[in-house]
Amino acid sequence: MENRPQGREKHIVGQGKDLRRRGDGLGFGPAGRSDGYSGRTGAYQGSPARSGGRASGGGKSLIGIIIAAVVLLLGGGGVGLSGLLGGGSLSDDTGGYTQHNTQPQAGASGSQSASGGMSLSLSELLGGLGGSSSGWETAQNTGALNTSVAAGARDKRTVLRGGGQDTVTLMVYMCGTDLESKYGMGTADLQEMLSARLSDKVNLLVYTGGCRQWKNSTVSSAVNQIYQVKNGSLNLLEPNLGSAAMTDPDTLSGFIRWCAQRCPANRMGLIFWDHGGGSLSGYGYDEKFSAAGSMGLAGIGRALKNGGVTFDFIGFDACLMATLENALLLSDYADYLIASEETEPGVGWYYTNWLTALSENTSMPTAELGKRIADDFVSVCNQKCPGQDTTLSVVDLAELTCTVPEALRAFSADTSALVQSDYRAVASARSGTREFAASSRIDQVDLVHFATKLNTAEGRALSQALLGAVKYNRTSSTVSNAYGLSIYFPYQKTGKVPSAVAAYDDIGMDSEYARCIEQFAALEAGGQAAAGGAASPLPSLLGGGTGSSPLGADMISSLLGGLLGGSLGGRSVDLDTAAAYLAQHRFDASALVWAGSTPSITLPEEQWRLVNDLELNVFLDDGSGWIDLGLDNVFSFDERGALLGEFDGTWLAIDRPAPLRTATATRSPAMSPVC
Repeated sequence: MENRPQGREKHIVGQGKDLRRRGDGLGFGPAGRSDGYSGRTGAYQGSPARSGGRASGGGKSLIGIIIAAVVLLLGGGGVGLSGLLGGGSLSDDTGGYTQHNTQPQAGASGSQSASGGMSLSLSELLGGLGGSSSGWETAQNTGALNTSVAAGARDKRTVLRGGGQDTVTLMVYMCGTDLESKYGMGTADLQEMLSARLSDKVNLLVYTGGCRQWKNSTVSSAVNQIYQVKNGSLNLLEPNLGSAAMTDPDTLSGFIRWCAQRCPANRMGLIFWDHGGGSLSGYGYDEKFSAAGSMGLAGIGRALKNGGVTFDFIGFDACLMATLENALLLSDYADYLIASEETEPGVGWYYTNWLTALSENTSMPTAELGKRIADDFVSVCNQKCPGQDTTLSVVDLAELTCTVPEALRAFSADTSALVQSDYRAVASARSGTREFAASSRIDQVDLVHFATKLNTAEGRALSQALLGAVKYNRTSSTVSNAYGLSIYFPYQKTGKVPSAVAAYDDIGMDSEYARCIEQFAALEAGGQAAAGGAASPLPSLLGGGTGSSPLGADMISSLLGGLLGGSLGGRSVDLDTAAAYLAQHRFDASALVWAGSTPSITLPEEQWRLVNDLELNVFLDDGSGWIDLGLDNVFSFDERGALLGEFDGTWLAIDRPAPLRTATATRSPAMSPVC
């Protein structure tokens, strides 16, 4: 069964807990009533966290269980298979559950369809609960400091005097937000700074704001302020800077100028402290000015330009900011970037040790300083949040600007051509690439891993350039294939591509990469549209249709013309070529039929080659509404290679959320299942 996707093995240990309904069926309407869903777009999207168990729901007798298989296709389209209430039931020994026969429901891909629905993968549901079981794609670059410098790299703008004669000014831009008001994590990090043994050659300045209520009696919750950490005390230097949004670039640039004037030094560092959202969302969420949104990369660039300071390093004690887009932007303003590819646990960086070490030797090389920051961060997170994914990398921006842009341009052009000739190869590589903040569906992936999986000459050259620029990389043992720099590449949400291209224009990123992601997203969206149907199995639970008719190349071409005539890369795609490709590689939804005494689905081998992944989706009906238990990659095949429609009545549940230093598209904080 060479062409079959691989699922995980389920291991049940110990005593589980019963399923309990909370609220009104997770926001779904009563069973069998379509008006219960009126006004909702994307039934999965609006659902709270899923929970599951073995016995009854809310003390009521469980009426039935519906199983669904969500098929994710290489070509960007997909099909949801859902159970219909009209099917005959099969009794089993799973504690009172009744399993209904399932019938086919054609749908769109695991990304998003024109109707707005979407499905979630297990990795998205679990977020940071562990790395890839297959290990690293190539030799891991973790735990070893790289002190080499590529030929042609520009000189560092910060020149160290050596011998401990350097003076240092560190600017911490601490937007406290809910990390502080709910969890006191800003206060905890301030205490870590106060515990450091600082020398008189290190100026540690902290700008505070963005928080409704600080968990200490010193920092004001009403106005923004500036403090200096000195002699174990938090000294107030600016008591009232008004109440301004900390995601406003002007607020940041004002702080930078103030620090440079008040505490000049030959070595400057800037640390962004708050939530982070990656290349598309950027930095920050101000709890007092939520409508202000985040500070995008263009805003960060504006703030740094107006601040007028060249930094030794810029760090992000925030999630997801170790991106190539961010690194290319910051290269004009700093020599090094220190940031995380993955979401950060809420506890963030550990400040005491590396601040003390820097005070003992203010001439410590920046790459070595970054190594200490990364080591402390990962080690302390492992102690305080065991099992939580952590990553931190140190990137030489002076080298990166010399070696990466041309390699990225060549990689982008070659991948664009590959999208046109063999889209499945690119889609397959992208679907298997290490993805970060998967639950947020931001389409941010490790670029070295992606380029390696494509296995082109241009990809290998880009990987080498990136690995050379990443001078130190540290990850927790739960993480694999995180080599230090990520990038936005659409797959889960193609609708974000126009805003990504606009952001790239704003920061001056090479247009060849923008063209590449436009082309890929256009074909993916075309594949979704050509697949037809609904994005969710839920419509069939309410008596909806069960399939769609195959489309020929002419009809697909007409459909693509309307779909791609807008902003989603239509100018980059030859419609006739794309239509012929999609028609040739279209998945046949009419073959998706559960059959036999033990329900199973049989497909021709050429159709299985189009299937990239399978996921089990379970809905429970307790008589008053459907409970969506989410998705899991547990499935099996019989000896003939047919997909089996089996469910044993057990489900994985997650409890006890804790904060991460990341924000969703609505700027509310994302939650982690552990720590």
